[in-house]
Amino acid sequence: PRRGGGGAVRGRAVRAGPGSAARRWRRGRAMGAEAGGPRDTAPGQQLRALFYALPPGESSFRTVEEVPDYVEKSIPFFITFIGLEFAVSWIQKRKLPGRINDGISSLSLGILSRLPDVLFRSIELISYIYVWNNYRLFELPWDSPWTWYLTLLGVDFAYYFFHRMSHEVNILWAAHQVHHSSEDYNLFTALRQSVLQKYTSWMFNLPMALFIPPSVFAVHLQFNLLYQFWIHTEVITKLGPLEWILNTPSHHRVHHGRNPYCIDKNYGGTLIIWDRIFGTFEAEDAKVVYGLTHPVNSFDPIMLQLRPLAHIWNTFWATPGFCNKLSVIFKGPGWGPGKPRLGLPEEIPVITGKEVPFNPCVPAYLNCYALVHFAVIVDLYTELLASLTMLSQGTVLLRIGFIILSLASFGLLMENKSKAGILEIIRCLVFIGVYKLGYFRSQFSILGYAYEV
Repeated sequence: PRRGGGGAVRGRAVRAGPGSAARRWRRGRAMGAEAGGPRDTAPGQQLRALFYALPPGESSFRTVEEVPDYVEKSIPFFITFIGLEFAVSWIQKRKLPGRINDGISSLSLGILSRLPDVLFRSIELISYIYVWNNYRLFELPWDSPWTWYLTLLGVDFAYYFFHRMSHEVNILWAAHQVHHSSEDYNLFTALRQSVLQKYTSWMFNLPMALFIPPSVFAVHLQFNLLYQFWIHTEVITKLGPLEWILNTPSHHRVHHGRNPYCIDKNYGGTLIIWDRIFGTFEAEDAKVVYGLTHPVNSFDPIMLQLRPLAHIWNTFWATPGFCNKLSVIFKGPGWGPGKPRLGLPEEIPVITGKEVPFNPCVPAYLNCYALVHFAVIVDLYTELLASLTMLSQGTVLLRIGFIILSLASFGLLMENKSKAGILEIIRCLVFIGVYKLGYFRSQFSILGYAYEV
Protein backbone atom coordinates (compact mmCIF):
# COMPACT_ATOMS: atom_id res chain seq x y z
CA PRO A 1 0.00 0.00 0.00
CA ARG A 2 1.06 3.60 -0.72
CA ARG A 3 1.08 6.21 2.00
CA GLY A 4 -0.66 9.39 0.83
CA GLY A 5 0.37 12.99 1.40
CA GLY A 6 -1.98 13.28 4.39
CA GLY A 7 -0.42 10.29 6.12
CA ALA A 8 -3.28 7.81 5.75
CA VAL A 9 -2.67 4.50 4.00
CA ARG A 10 -4.96 4.13 1.03
CA GLY A 11 -4.99 2.95 -2.56
CA ARG A 12 -3.08 0.08 -4.05
CA ALA A 13 0.48 -0.46 -5.21
CA VAL A 14 1.35 0.46 -8.79
CA ARG A 15 3.06 -2.29 -10.71
CA ALA A 16 6.00 -0.91 -12.66
CA GLY A 17 8.56 -2.61 -14.84
CA PRO A 18 12.28 -2.23 -14.16
CA GLY A 19 12.59 0.50 -16.77
CA SER A 20 9.50 2.49 -15.80
CA ALA A 21 9.63 6.11 -14.64
CA ALA A 22 8.04 5.19 -11.31
CA ARG A 23 10.73 2.59 -10.55
CA ARG A 24 13.55 4.96 -11.57
CA TRP A 25 12.07 7.69 -9.38
CA ARG A 26 11.97 5.39 -6.35
CA ARG A 27 15.53 4.17 -6.90
CA GLY A 28 16.83 7.73 -7.20
CA ARG A 29 15.37 8.76 -3.85
CA ALA A 30 15.70 5.57 -1.86
CA MET A 31 18.77 6.80 0.04
CA GLY A 32 16.91 9.75 1.56
CA ALA A 33 13.45 8.28 1.94
CA GLU A 34 13.66 7.98 5.71
CA ALA A 35 14.65 11.60 6.34
CA GLY A 36 11.16 13.03 5.84
CA GLY A 37 12.42 16.60 5.36
CA PRO A 38 12.35 18.80 2.26
CA ARG A 39 14.31 17.41 -0.66
CA ASP A 40 17.33 19.27 -1.95
CA THR A 41 17.20 20.61 -5.49
CA ALA A 42 20.17 21.02 -7.80
CA PRO A 43 20.67 24.47 -9.40
CA GLY A 44 19.68 23.06 -12.78
CA GLN A 45 16.43 21.71 -11.35
CA GLN A 46 15.68 25.00 -9.64
CA LEU A 47 16.24 26.88 -12.88
CA ARG A 48 13.89 24.57 -14.77
CA ALA A 49 11.29 24.96 -12.03
CA LEU A 50 11.03 28.64 -13.01
CA PHE A 51 9.75 27.56 -16.42
CA TYR A 52 7.57 24.64 -15.23
CA ALA A 53 10.09 22.34 -16.88
CA LEU A 54 10.66 19.78 -14.11
CA PRO A 55 9.06 16.50 -15.24
CA PRO A 56 7.07 14.25 -12.87
CA GLY A 57 10.05 12.01 -12.20
CA GLU A 58 11.95 14.92 -10.63
CA SER A 59 9.11 16.68 -8.83
CA SER A 60 6.89 13.98 -7.31
CA PHE A 61 6.99 13.46 -3.53
CA ARG A 62 5.29 11.12 -1.12
CA THR A 63 4.51 13.72 1.60
CA VAL A 64 4.15 17.49 1.81
CA GLU A 65 7.14 17.63 4.16
CA GLU A 66 9.41 16.36 1.38
CA VAL A 67 8.38 19.05 -1.11
CA PRO A 68 11.19 21.61 -1.56
CA ASP A 69 10.52 25.31 -1.06
CA TYR A 70 11.05 26.09 -4.72
CA VAL A 71 10.02 29.73 -4.29
CA GLU A 72 12.56 30.50 -1.57
CA LYS A 73 15.33 28.67 -3.42
CA SER A 74 14.57 30.74 -6.55
CA ILE A 75 15.65 34.04 -4.97
CA PRO A 76 19.19 33.91 -6.49
CA PHE A 77 17.64 33.24 -9.91
CA PHE A 78 15.24 36.15 -9.48
CA ILE A 79 18.20 38.46 -8.88
CA THR A 80 20.16 36.99 -11.80
CA PHE A 81 17.29 37.34 -14.28
CA ILE A 82 16.57 40.90 -13.13
CA GLY A 83 20.20 41.79 -13.83
CA LEU A 84 20.01 40.04 -17.20
CA GLU A 85 16.81 41.94 -18.08
CA PHE A 86 18.54 45.25 -17.32
CA ALA A 87 21.49 44.30 -19.53
CA VAL A 88 19.32 43.15 -22.46
CA SER A 89 17.08 46.21 -22.21
CA TRP A 90 20.11 48.51 -22.31
CA ILE A 91 21.52 46.70 -25.33
CA GLN A 92 18.16 46.68 -27.17
CA LYS A 93 16.81 50.14 -26.36
CA ARG A 94 19.63 52.01 -24.61
CA LYS A 95 17.39 52.44 -21.57
CA LEU A 96 16.72 50.59 -18.34
CA PRO A 97 13.45 48.64 -17.94
CA GLY A 98 12.45 50.37 -14.71
CA ARG A 99 13.11 52.96 -12.03
CA ILE A 100 14.81 52.70 -8.64
CA ASN A 101 11.79 53.94 -6.67
CA ASP A 102 9.32 51.63 -8.38
CA GLY A 103 11.74 48.68 -8.19
CA ILE A 104 12.27 49.14 -4.44
CA SER A 105 8.50 49.43 -3.99
CA SER A 106 7.90 46.17 -5.89
CA LEU A 107 10.55 44.27 -3.95
CA SER A 108 9.24 45.70 -0.67
CA LEU A 109 5.77 44.41 -1.48
CA GLY A 110 7.26 41.03 -2.40
CA ILE A 111 9.06 40.75 0.95
CA LEU A 112 5.99 41.96 2.82
CA SER A 113 3.82 39.32 1.15
CA ARG A 114 6.15 36.53 2.31
CA LEU A 115 6.47 37.59 5.96
CA PRO A 116 3.27 35.81 7.15
CA ASP A 117 4.75 32.53 5.88
CA VAL A 118 7.66 33.03 8.30
CA LEU A 119 5.22 32.75 11.22
CA PHE A 120 2.49 30.46 9.91
CA ARG A 121 2.12 27.61 7.50
CA SER A 122 0.45 28.62 4.24
CA ILE A 123 -3.34 28.80 4.60
CA GLU A 124 -3.56 27.32 1.11
CA LEU A 125 -1.86 24.13 2.33
CA ILE A 126 -3.55 24.06 5.74
CA SER A 127 -7.05 24.23 4.25
CA TYR A 128 -6.16 21.80 1.47
CA ILE A 129 -4.72 19.20 3.86
CA TYR A 130 -7.74 19.54 6.16
CA VAL A 131 -10.17 18.76 3.33
CA TRP A 132 -7.92 15.94 2.10
CA ASN A 133 -7.72 14.30 5.53
CA ASN A 134 -11.43 14.57 6.29
CA TYR A 135 -13.42 14.65 3.06
CA ARG A 136 -11.48 13.11 0.17
CA LEU A 137 -13.57 10.88 -2.06
CA PHE A 138 -10.71 8.82 -3.47
CA GLU A 139 -6.93 9.04 -3.77
CA LEU A 140 -4.96 9.35 -6.98
CA PRO A 141 -1.42 7.87 -6.81
CA TRP A 142 1.12 10.53 -5.85
CA ASP A 143 3.85 9.06 -8.10
CA SER A 144 1.80 8.73 -11.28
CA PRO A 145 2.65 11.06 -14.20
CA TRP A 146 -1.08 11.20 -14.94
CA THR A 147 -1.74 12.67 -11.50
CA TRP A 148 1.06 15.18 -12.05
CA TYR A 149 -0.34 16.44 -15.37
CA LEU A 150 -3.92 16.46 -14.10
CA THR A 151 -2.79 18.62 -11.17
CA LEU A 152 -1.02 20.99 -13.56
CA LEU A 153 -4.33 21.54 -15.37
CA GLY A 154 -6.34 21.67 -12.14
CA VAL A 155 -4.14 24.25 -10.41
CA ASP A 156 -4.03 26.45 -13.51
CA PHE A 157 -7.79 26.15 -14.06
CA ALA A 158 -8.44 27.14 -10.42
CA TYR A 159 -5.99 30.03 -10.79
CA TYR A 160 -7.81 31.31 -13.89
CA PHE A 161 -11.12 31.59 -12.05
CA PHE A 162 -9.56 33.00 -8.90
CA HIS A 163 -7.69 35.56 -11.00
CA ARG A 164 -10.83 36.46 -12.92
CA MET A 165 -12.85 36.86 -9.74
CA SER A 166 -10.06 39.04 -8.33
CA HIS A 167 -10.80 41.52 -11.12
CA GLU A 168 -14.59 41.19 -11.01
CA VAL A 169 -15.27 41.20 -7.24
CA ASN A 170 -14.37 44.42 -5.48
CA ILE A 171 -13.20 42.97 -2.17
CA LEU A 172 -10.90 40.54 -4.00
CA TRP A 173 -9.69 43.32 -6.29
CA ALA A 174 -8.71 45.36 -3.21
CA ALA A 175 -6.03 42.75 -2.54
CA HIS A 176 -5.07 41.92 -6.11
CA GLN A 177 -4.70 45.48 -7.37
CA VAL A 178 -1.45 45.76 -5.40
CA HIS A 179 0.12 43.63 -8.13
CA HIS A 180 -1.21 45.99 -10.83
CA SER A 181 -0.20 49.23 -9.13
CA SER A 182 3.20 49.52 -10.81
CA GLU A 183 3.43 51.81 -13.83
CA ASP A 184 6.52 49.93 -15.00
CA TYR A 185 6.49 46.41 -16.42
CA ASN A 186 9.54 44.35 -15.62
CA LEU A 187 10.66 41.40 -13.53
CA PHE A 188 10.44 43.54 -10.39
CA THR A 189 6.68 43.76 -11.05
CA ALA A 190 6.41 39.96 -10.85
CA LEU A 191 7.52 40.13 -7.22
CA ARG A 192 4.97 42.86 -6.40
CA GLN A 193 2.45 40.80 -4.42
CA SER A 194 -0.33 41.39 -1.92
CA VAL A 195 -0.20 40.24 1.69
CA LEU A 196 -3.94 39.56 1.65
CA GLN A 197 -4.41 37.75 -1.67
CA LYS A 198 -3.48 34.29 -0.40
CA TYR A 199 -6.27 34.56 2.19
CA THR A 200 -8.85 34.72 -0.61
CA SER A 201 -7.34 32.32 -3.16
CA TRP A 202 -7.27 29.13 -1.05
CA MET A 203 -10.95 28.25 -1.50
CA PHE A 204 -10.63 27.92 -5.28
CA ASN A 205 -8.23 24.98 -4.86
CA LEU A 206 -10.30 22.94 -2.39
CA PRO A 207 -12.20 20.79 -4.97
CA MET A 208 -8.87 19.19 -5.93
CA ALA A 209 -8.37 18.12 -2.30
CA LEU A 210 -11.14 15.58 -2.79
CA PHE A 211 -8.82 13.36 -4.84
CA ILE A 212 -5.34 14.88 -5.47
CA PRO A 213 -2.68 14.27 -2.77
CA PRO A 214 -1.41 17.41 -0.98
CA SER A 215 2.21 16.70 -1.93
CA VAL A 216 1.38 16.90 -5.64
CA PHE A 217 -0.72 20.04 -5.12
CA ALA A 218 2.08 21.72 -3.13
CA VAL A 219 4.50 21.27 -6.03
CA HIS A 220 2.18 22.71 -8.67
CA LEU A 221 1.07 25.59 -6.47
CA GLN A 222 4.70 26.74 -6.46
CA PHE A 223 5.38 25.96 -10.12
CA ASN A 224 2.33 27.94 -11.21
CA LEU A 225 3.56 30.94 -9.23
CA LEU A 226 7.17 30.64 -10.42
CA TYR A 227 6.18 30.38 -14.08
CA GLN A 228 4.54 33.79 -13.86
CA PHE A 229 7.83 35.45 -12.91
CA TRP A 230 9.53 35.44 -16.32
CA ILE A 231 6.49 36.64 -18.28
CA HIS A 232 6.71 40.08 -16.61
CA THR A 233 9.09 41.60 -19.12
CA GLU A 234 9.18 43.74 -22.25
CA VAL A 235 12.49 42.37 -23.60
CA ILE A 236 10.72 39.25 -24.98
CA THR A 237 8.34 40.05 -27.83
CA LYS A 238 6.51 37.05 -29.39
CA LEU A 239 7.10 33.31 -29.01
CA GLY A 240 5.50 31.99 -32.19
CA PRO A 241 3.19 28.93 -31.90
CA LEU A 242 3.64 28.85 -28.10
CA GLU A 243 1.41 31.94 -27.96
CA TRP A 244 -1.58 29.69 -28.69
CA ILE A 245 -1.12 27.53 -25.61
CA LEU A 246 1.07 29.24 -23.02
CA ASN A 247 0.75 32.49 -21.17
CA THR A 248 3.59 34.59 -22.57
CA PRO A 249 5.08 38.04 -21.93
CA SER A 250 3.00 39.42 -24.80
CA HIS A 251 -0.27 38.07 -23.37
CA HIS A 252 0.55 39.20 -19.85
CA ARG A 253 1.53 42.70 -20.95
CA VAL A 254 -2.07 43.06 -22.12
CA HIS A 255 -3.31 41.90 -18.72
CA HIS A 256 -1.28 44.62 -16.96
CA GLY A 257 -2.42 47.39 -19.30
CA ARG A 258 -4.88 50.15 -18.47
CA ASN A 259 -5.79 50.71 -22.10
CA PRO A 260 -9.53 50.08 -22.60
CA TYR A 261 -8.81 47.04 -24.79
CA CYS A 262 -6.67 45.51 -22.01
CA ILE A 263 -9.16 45.72 -19.14
CA ASP A 264 -10.22 42.33 -17.71
CA LYS A 265 -8.31 40.24 -20.29
CA ASN A 266 -5.81 37.33 -20.24
CA TYR A 267 -6.27 35.89 -16.74
CA GLY A 268 -4.30 32.68 -17.35
CA GLY A 269 -1.41 31.68 -15.11
CA THR A 270 0.62 29.11 -17.07
CA LEU A 271 -1.81 28.36 -19.92
CA ILE A 272 -3.71 30.85 -22.10
CA ILE A 273 -6.20 28.20 -23.26
CA TRP A 274 -8.70 29.09 -20.52
CA ASP A 275 -8.95 32.67 -21.80
CA ARG A 276 -9.49 31.40 -25.33
CA ILE A 277 -12.20 29.00 -24.12
CA PHE A 278 -14.08 31.48 -21.90
CA GLY A 279 -13.79 34.54 -24.13
CA THR A 280 -11.40 36.68 -22.10
CA PHE A 281 -8.44 36.52 -24.49
CA GLU A 282 -7.06 39.64 -26.15
CA ALA A 283 -3.91 39.80 -28.31
CA GLU A 284 -1.38 42.58 -27.83
CA ASP A 285 -2.13 45.41 -30.22
CA ALA A 286 -1.65 49.11 -29.42
CA LYS A 287 1.23 50.09 -27.13
CA VAL A 288 0.32 49.08 -23.59
CA VAL A 289 0.24 51.69 -20.83
CA TYR A 290 0.72 49.94 -17.49
CA GLY A 291 -0.84 50.40 -14.08
CA LEU A 292 -4.26 51.10 -12.64
CA THR A 293 -6.95 53.12 -14.42
CA HIS A 294 -6.85 55.39 -11.36
CA PRO A 295 -3.20 55.31 -10.19
CA VAL A 296 -2.48 55.14 -6.47
CA ASN A 297 0.64 57.35 -6.77
CA SER A 298 2.56 55.94 -3.83
CA PHE A 299 5.66 53.83 -3.17
CA ASP A 300 4.75 53.13 0.46
CA PRO A 301 4.09 49.35 0.65
CA ILE A 302 1.83 49.72 3.70
CA MET A 303 -0.27 52.39 1.99
CA LEU A 304 -0.51 50.32 -1.19
CA GLN A 305 -1.88 47.40 0.83
CA LEU A 306 -4.40 49.36 2.92
CA ARG A 307 -5.66 52.21 0.73
CA PRO A 308 -7.92 49.98 -1.46
CA LEU A 309 -9.57 48.57 1.67
CA ALA A 310 -10.06 52.07 3.04
CA HIS A 311 -11.70 53.07 -0.24
CA ILE A 312 -14.16 50.15 -0.02
CA TRP A 313 -14.91 51.00 3.63
CA ASN A 314 -15.66 54.65 2.82
CA THR A 315 -17.73 53.76 -0.26
CA PHE A 316 -19.68 51.16 1.72
CA TRP A 317 -20.85 53.70 4.31
CA ALA A 318 -21.46 56.42 1.73
CA THR A 319 -23.70 54.19 -0.45
CA PRO A 320 -27.39 54.16 0.54
CA GLY A 321 -29.39 50.93 0.80
CA PHE A 322 -28.41 47.54 2.25
CA CYS A 323 -28.35 45.74 -1.12
CA ASN A 324 -26.25 48.53 -2.62
CA LYS A 325 -23.81 48.26 0.27
CA LEU A 326 -23.40 44.53 -0.42
CA SER A 327 -22.90 45.32 -4.10
CA VAL A 328 -20.02 47.64 -3.17
CA ILE A 329 -18.25 44.58 -1.72
CA PHE A 330 -19.22 41.82 -4.13
CA LYS A 331 -19.70 43.49 -7.51
CA GLY A 332 -17.00 44.89 -9.74
CA PRO A 333 -14.71 47.77 -8.75
CA GLY A 334 -16.37 49.97 -11.38
CA TRP A 335 -19.90 49.32 -10.12
CA GLY A 336 -22.19 52.03 -8.78
CA PRO A 337 -25.97 52.28 -8.23
CA GLY A 338 -27.73 51.94 -11.58
CA LYS A 339 -24.68 50.52 -13.36
CA PRO A 340 -24.04 46.96 -14.64
CA ARG A 341 -22.14 44.54 -12.40
CA LEU A 342 -18.70 45.38 -13.84
CA GLY A 343 -19.37 49.07 -14.39
CA LEU A 344 -19.58 51.05 -17.62
CA PRO A 345 -16.76 50.54 -20.17
CA GLU A 346 -17.08 54.16 -21.31
CA GLU A 347 -16.02 55.33 -17.85
CA ILE A 348 -12.55 53.81 -18.30
CA PRO A 349 -10.15 56.75 -18.77
CA VAL A 350 -8.98 57.23 -22.35
CA ILE A 351 -5.29 56.57 -23.01
CA THR A 352 -3.61 59.45 -24.82
CA GLY A 353 -0.08 58.06 -24.93
CA LYS A 354 1.18 61.06 -22.97
CA GLU A 355 0.66 59.55 -19.52
CA VAL A 356 3.54 60.30 -17.12
CA PRO A 357 4.27 57.74 -14.36
CA PHE A 358 4.32 58.90 -10.75
CA ASN A 359 7.96 59.86 -10.20
CA PRO A 360 8.65 62.44 -7.47
CA CYS A 361 11.85 64.44 -7.81
CA VAL A 362 14.34 62.92 -5.38
CA PRO A 363 18.06 63.84 -5.09
CA ALA A 364 20.45 61.25 -6.52
CA TYR A 365 22.16 60.76 -3.15
CA LEU A 366 18.80 59.82 -1.59
CA ASN A 367 18.23 57.17 -4.26
CA CYS A 368 21.68 55.74 -3.52
CA TYR A 369 21.01 55.86 0.22
CA ALA A 370 17.70 54.02 -0.13
CA LEU A 371 19.24 51.44 -2.46
CA VAL A 372 22.10 50.64 -0.05
CA HIS A 373 19.84 50.37 2.98
CA PHE A 374 17.33 48.29 1.08
CA ALA A 375 20.13 45.86 0.22
CA VAL A 376 20.82 45.58 3.97
CA ILE A 377 17.16 44.69 4.60
CA VAL A 378 17.21 42.07 1.83
CA ASP A 379 20.27 40.54 3.51
CA LEU A 380 18.51 40.53 6.90
CA TYR A 381 15.40 38.99 5.33
CA THR A 382 17.27 36.15 3.62
CA GLU A 383 19.29 35.53 6.80
CA LEU A 384 16.00 35.34 8.73
CA LEU A 385 14.73 32.66 6.35
CA ALA A 386 18.00 30.72 6.62
CA SER A 387 18.13 30.72 10.44
CA LEU A 388 14.41 30.62 11.26
CA THR A 389 14.49 27.29 13.11
CA MET A 390 17.27 28.50 15.42
CA LEU A 391 15.58 31.75 16.52
CA SER A 392 13.17 32.39 19.36
CA GLN A 393 9.66 33.59 18.57
CA GLY A 394 10.47 36.98 20.11
CA THR A 395 13.54 37.45 17.92
CA VAL A 396 11.58 36.48 14.81
CA LEU A 397 8.84 39.00 15.65
CA LEU A 398 11.45 41.69 16.34
CA ARG A 399 13.10 41.14 12.97
CA ILE A 400 9.77 41.09 11.13
CA GLY A 401 8.71 44.32 12.84
CA PHE A 402 11.95 46.03 11.90
CA ILE A 403 11.70 44.86 8.28
CA ILE A 404 8.16 46.30 8.03
CA LEU A 405 9.31 49.59 9.59
CA SER A 406 12.21 49.78 7.13
CA LEU A 407 10.10 49.08 4.04
CA ALA A 408 7.60 51.78 5.07
CA SER A 409 10.44 54.25 5.65
CA PHE A 410 11.98 53.57 2.24
CA GLY A 411 8.60 54.15 0.59
CA LEU A 412 8.27 57.57 2.23
CA LEU A 413 11.86 58.46 1.27
CA MET A 414 11.13 57.63 -2.37
CA GLU A 415 8.13 59.97 -2.22
CA ASN A 416 10.29 62.68 -0.60
CA LYS A 417 7.73 63.13 2.17
CA SER A 418 8.53 65.80 4.77
CA LYS A 419 8.40 63.40 7.75
CA ALA A 420 10.42 60.65 6.06
CA GLY A 421 13.70 61.90 7.56
CA ILE A 422 12.40 61.68 11.14
CA LEU A 423 11.14 58.14 10.61
CA GLU A 424 14.44 57.14 9.00
CA ILE A 425 16.49 58.51 11.92
CA ILE A 426 14.32 56.51 14.34
CA ARG A 427 14.73 53.41 12.15
CA CYS A 428 18.53 53.73 12.08
CA LEU A 429 18.72 54.18 15.85
CA VAL A 430 16.59 51.07 16.34
CA PHE A 431 18.85 49.18 13.94
CA ILE A 432 22.04 50.15 15.79
CA GLY A 433 20.50 49.19 19.14
CA VAL A 434 19.24 45.75 18.16
CA TYR A 435 22.33 45.05 16.06
CA LYS A 436 24.63 45.82 19.01
CA LEU A 437 22.49 43.59 21.23
CA GLY A 438 22.96 40.71 18.78
CA TYR A 439 19.37 40.37 17.54
CA PHE A 440 20.43 41.09 13.96
CA ARG A 441 23.28 39.60 12.04
CA SER A 442 24.41 39.44 8.45
CA GLN A 443 25.01 36.31 6.41
CA PHE A 444 28.38 37.88 5.58
CA SER A 445 30.49 38.60 8.67
CA ILE A 446 32.70 40.99 6.72
CA LEU A 447 29.74 43.39 6.49
CA GLY A 448 29.34 43.78 10.26
CA TYR A 449 31.35 47.00 10.55
CA ALA A 450 29.91 48.34 7.29
CA TYR A 451 26.39 47.89 8.67
CA GLU A 452 27.17 50.02 11.71
CA VAL A 453 28.61 52.74 9.46
